[in-house]
Amino acid sequence: MRSAPPSDFVTALPKCELHVHLEGTLEASMAEMLAERHRLTGPGAKGAGVGGARPEAFDGLADFLARYYAAMAGLLTEEDFYELTAAYLATARRQGVVYAEMFFDPQAHLARGVPFPSVVRGIRRAQEEARSAGGPASQLIMCFLRDEPAEDAHAVLEQSLAFKDWILGVGLDSDERGNPPAKFAEVFERARAAGYRLTMHCDPRQEASLDHLWQCLDLVGVERIDHGVECLADGRLVEELERRRLGLTVCPLSNQRLYGDLMGGAVREMLERNLLVTVNSDDPAYFGGYVADNYRALQEDAGLTRAELVRLARNGFEAAWLPPARRAAYLQAVDAHAAGAPSRAYRT
Repeated sequence: MRSAPPSDFVTALPKCELHVHLEGTLEASMAEMLAERHRLTGPGAKGAGVGGARPEAFDGLADFLARYYAAMAGLLTEEDFYELTAAYLATARRQGVVYAEMFFDPQAHLARGVPFPSVVRGIRRAQEEARSAGGPASQLIMCFLRDEPAEDAHAVLEQSLAFKDWILGVGLDSDERGNPPAKFAEVFERARAAGYRLTMHCDPRQEASLDHLWQCLDLVGVERIDHGVECLADGRLVEELERRRLGLTVCPLSNQRLYGDLMGGAVREMLERNLLVTVNSDDPAYFGGYVADNYRALQEDAGLTRAELVRLARNGFEAAWLPPARRAAYLQAVDAHAAGAPSRAYRT
């Protein structure tokens, strides 16, 4: 019988988070505080979705997204984005995250009149403070909203170039229905030419999931896929993902709250089929847990061994967009923890 590793092993295991939306780390208490700070009324008021308890489950992706965008109403100033990011990074550190590549959604803020510089400068200040305080180190991935016109993505890409040194890559998120990767192939090619790394969401249980996954690989040429568990339905696709060693950023508690299934069995199968599967928190303020919580939930659901948890942690660093020397240092820390030895200090 498989026995559960102690929770302190999971917390102390050095972890990489590759799929976390900063706006999805906005806890209800902070959303209420921001609404009060900015004296919001109407659609931004507490009764309209900014504050109060979040549901234990959502009626699919569209229901979640409606609440997610409503809660952002109080994110208006550079200081707001600084506080949001600082709070996530502090929590991530307590959860054992030593490196994170964080998503943010500038279009959701530009549409409310928030200038692009206010968003990225606030986030950047929190990143630098966390790094100076011992971590976690972090990078930014700018997501385009797939349910908005592709022309809007081109416009936000243009705005981002002034801050290119602060943004590692681009992604694609929001409502997948009727919004295939092909819609954004041109803007992703422009982003690649500008030096950005590329990833895209392929959410579970969406229409045309396999077609979208193939578009990510063959039409867009992404370097990672966010979620991606539907790949298991296509043996040829699994073989191609294994051949490319393409990272897949699975989010167990997100799956549970959105689809009623942690999908632990899928993660186990992905490991067995030698896919580069990783564990992440997605929108932890809505889905009931940060990254160590996701590891624990997955371990309980799929009966993972300590060695399998370590493999998932290693996968995160292997899938990360890191320089080789930093990746090697993080992997050494994971292996030292797994062996029960004090891990050598590594740069964040």
